[in-house]
Amino acid sequence: MEDYELFDENTQAIIYGFQARAIQRMLDFDFVCKRKKPSVAAVINPSQAAAVVYHKVFWGSNEIVVPVYKTLQLAIKNHPNADVMVNFASFRSAYPTSKEALESDTIRTVAIIAEGMPERQARNLIKIANERNKVIIGPATVGGIRAGAFKIGNTAGTIENIELSKLYRPGSVGFVSKSGGLSNEMNFMISQTTDGIYEGIAIGGDRYPGSQLIDHLLRYEANPKIKMLVALGEIGGKDEYKIIEAIKAGTITKPLVIWVAGTGARILPAGLQFGHAGAMAGSDMETAEAKNKALREVGAIVPDSYEDLDKFIGQTFENLIKEGKVKPVEDFEPPKIPLDFDDATRLGVVRRPTDVIVSISDDRGEIVTFNQVPLDKIIRENRSIGYVIGLLWFKRELPEFAQQYIEMVIKLTADHGPAVSGAHNAIITARAGKDLMSALASGILTIGPRFGGAVSDAAKYFREAMHKRMTPIEFMNYMKEIVQINIPGIGHRVKSVQNPDMRVVLLKEFIFKNFPKHPHLDYALEVEKATTSKRNNLILNVDGCIGITFLDLLENLDYTKEEIEDVIYSEALNGLFVLGRSIGMMGHIFDQKRQRAGLFRQPYDEILFTE
Repeated sequence: MEDYELFDENTQAIIYGFQARAIQRMLDFDFVCKRKKPSVAAVINPSQAAAVVYHKVFWGSNEIVVPVYKTLQLAIKNHPNADVMVNFASFRSAYPTSKEALESDTIRTVAIIAEGMPERQARNLIKIANERNKVIIGPATVGGIRAGAFKIGNTAGTIENIELSKLYRPGSVGFVSKSGGLSNEMNFMISQTTDGIYEGIAIGGDRYPGSQLIDHLLRYEANPKIKMLVALGEIGGKDEYKIIEAIKAGTITKPLVIWVAGTGARILPAGLQFGHAGAMAGSDMETAEAKNKALREVGAIVPDSYEDLDKFIGQTFENLIKEGKVKPVEDFEPPKIPLDFDDATRLGVVRRPTDVIVSISDDRGEIVTFNQVPLDKIIRENRSIGYVIGLLWFKRELPEFAQQYIEMVIKLTADHGPAVSGAHNAIITARAGKDLMSALASGILTIGPRFGGAVSDAAKYFREAMHKRMTPIEFMNYMKEIVQINIPGIGHRVKSVQNPDMRVVLLKEFIFKNFPKHPHLDYALEVEKATTSKRNNLILNVDGCIGITFLDLLENLDYTKEEIEDVIYSEALNGLFVLGRSIGMMGHIFDQKRQRAGLFRQPYDEILFTE
């Protein structure tokens, strides 16, 4: 894409702020323009709890999903090709969010919809944009449009307006305006008097817009596909004088039809704001009459009134055709957008939305895919269970050490004998004559805070301690005095410092050998030194070691803070324990069924009867 082009048919945007209507309008525009890829790559919704969720949208008559992230960093990380941010944040938060986008490596253009941004903040954003060779549209803008390619948010209104103004394909006119309110009218006017616009930008009505009329006119001048220029200025400021200087200097040579609005302001009291924040003349030079006169004197095509603007645009375009400088583009019938559900219901035609979003597998083709990897490929390449779990649980191909870690955890948790509650319940249920699924479910349902819960609780509390930078002693006191529970993952009934749990020994050996970094395990071992100084059986047990080293696994996979929280929230830790322990539970069920064991009854000598 050339420097003079802000957008093309491959441009993708990140939308800051969950604006469902604007998102759908952008995608409907894409569809009628026959774009191959949606222009909305991602949405940012900072108020959501999860790091990423999925928003269903229509692409023509089909549904697709757009990821909605909690932070801009996550969106940029996952969509490095998106180089536009459309910022729907309120004027209170438009500055920090726009600043973050401008300081990123991938965002090239930021459109700021909010109006009323403080002038100091606007000036600072302009400084950052200039230093980093980036473009700001706004504040106080409806955005802009590259006909047939890309549009910002609600620019150009409904799909009916877009079709009437022939914005589904590029024309030959470059249009720029301060006013967004007049953009729709101008789009239509230009489509009726020429072959339509190529690009149209509303720079915004605040006193300090991020880009000026001249910036876009110079881009249009450099674009060989744009044959004539149309601009709308307004009373106040001296931006139009930069256009005059450019015409004088010969840097604008294409025909320019321009009108500066606000000629009626002369009958209003002096100093009165006329529409936008920037529309207030502070001197005679800033009046609409003075600017229109000065533009006309240097050769710009300036009508006597706004009512004549369409005639002047039409005459200028006809002259270009006669001179052989422009060949009107061929029109075509754009694809029709299906009716939305409410309209279709009213008219008796329906497009039905889906009920569930699934992003990990797809069985609609010849063979099922796990996170887009075909099952036959997995089998032929003899991929491990750890690899499959990576695809289905974490939606990524895990490196070899991560696959081995997962399989090791499954082996370590496969069984802990018949006496623990899960296996015991499964045995009792099997001996009652119940089927495999019922017996297994009875065992799994005992997994919770007292059996298996130490895995997830250890991860939760040790992670909290590290984030709060607690020393081991501070952590022990915090758990005792504030949380008022024993430290999850610390302590064993039988094992001690002198008689270590071999499962923990094996897991630690694997981590130290294979994990590039292991800060959570290092911290847990420091806590263990403090706890075992009080009693030698207060060691790091296998449940705690699994929960803690799982956090180290995620860090080694470069998960962000938000992504780690998502994994923990999804209960993947409990999932590993359930998956592993189910192997042993089923073994006990098969063992009892092979023996044809009878109904279990608790012996009286194991029960204390009291009055």
